[in-house]
Amino acid sequence: MNQPLDTPPPWRTASHGRCPAAAAKDPTPCEGPRDAATIVDRHGRESAGCVHHCARLLAGLEGARVHPFVPAPQALDVYSRARELPPFAWEIGR
Repeated sequence: MNQPLDTPPPWRTASHGRCPAAAAKDPTPCEGPRDAATIVDRHGRESAGCVHHCARLLAGLEGARVHPFVPAPQALDVYSRARELPPFAWEIGR
């Protein structure tokens, strides 16, 4: 989904106590290590986070990808989860 350029990336406003990939409005808790994966957006900005929030972030950012140095099991988990999610899943209760 395209995001307007004047909107800050959702991970920049994440609340304390959760990984940086968690969007401020996403109420779900982290799953596993908070640096299990890294998402790179289409502008080259990176955000490390848990697999759960990286998948949610990947589902909502057009042109984003998992960083190439993320271990294969975590990268596959992120891609698999993101494929099943709509953008901004927390807005519809997922």
